[in-house]
Amino acid sequence: MPDAIGWKGKCHSVMVECKISRADFLADASKPWRVKPETALGCERYYLAPAGMIRPSELPKGWGLLEIKSRKVTVAVKSKRNHRQPEGFMNEMNLLLASLRRVEVRIEPRTITDFLKWKNRLAEYNGGALPEGVTAADDEQNPHLVV
Repeated sequence: MPDAIGWKGKCHSVMVECKISRADFLADASKPWRVKPETALGCERYYLAPAGMIRPSELPKGWGLLEIKSRKVTVAVKSKRNHRQPEGFMNEMNLLLASLRRVEVRIEPRTITDFLKWKNRLAEYNGGALPEGVTAADDEQNPHLVV
């Protein structure tokens, strides 16, 4: 599990590993996804650490470095943009699916799809009624579906 991961457009992922000590950083080198980087997550990969703790020459090839000092984060070294391999992509999808399953359990009895539909959330916010001019999802014609 990465410390943080996010996605930009077209499934482009950015992964961040946070390190609070040199020992923590050095131990990271022996983890399975560092030994076999093709299994790792992230199109872009970064370490985030206190300023000066990690030297750029110590970074794995292509990794970036984010440094924090006085509550401000700066990019010390930019990451290469195309780290992720097919196996890493599959591992990212497994992470996303596991996350969605956890969310769905928390929002029962509705499905995750219903929960995420903005119209349902809008109706909830408005006491159960959609604002005037907004069509209910069940009544909406979808030109992308052939009936």
